[in-house]
Amino acid sequence: MQLWKFSNWVSLFFLGFGLFFYYFTYTSPPSYQMAEETSKSIYDFTVKDVRGNDVSLSEYSGKVLLLVNVASKCGFTKSNYEELNVLYEKYKNKGFEILAFPCNQFGGQEPENNEKIQEFVCTRFKAEFPIFDKIEVNGKNAAPLYKFLKSQKGGIFGDGIKWNFTKFLVNKEGKVVERYAPITSPLKIEKDIQNLLESS
Repeated sequence: MQLWKFSNWVSLFFLGFGLFFYYFTYTSPPSYQMAEETSKSIYDFTVKDVRGNDVSLSEYSGKVLLLVNVASKCGFTKSNYEELNVLYEKYKNKGFEILAFPCNQFGGQEPENNEKIQEFVCTRFKAEFPIFDKIEVNGKNAAPLYKFLKSQKGGIFGDGIKWNFTKFLVNKEGKVVERYAPITSPLKIEKDIQNLLESS
């Protein structure tokens, strides 16, 4: 039997290496996903508020939460802030809280710093719900909280956040129960919020 040419062995080596690389890159869960999946609820996370102070989300234990990645210059900005204000005014004294996380990953629609973001939200929309530090929600630098949220409730076309004003609804135990697309108006979520508030 004729011995294989050296070039055949080289080709076989690179084929094997390619298969090895493909398996561990595309079939193994990302390391961040495995890390975030060890978390049981959003209460395991600490985030920065708009002034840079640490906030443990365990402070919101027992409340129904709506987490939203927001932006000041998005086509959804006006309608979402107005409707979020309506929900907040109606349910803030019944155990409901909105947590807003500015994000500039979608067309540069949140270019300002934290101080200007808060001024814009409070002055133009009179929002009273808490605004947090500007974060990334996708990619290698995504905030751990958002890695966790995405691992709990994926989107229709993959887990990545598609645009500003994606919404995650969290129950009183800190579990993610629903995810809503940016085009879903906040007032259409009202019934789901009511159901969670009325649950024991």
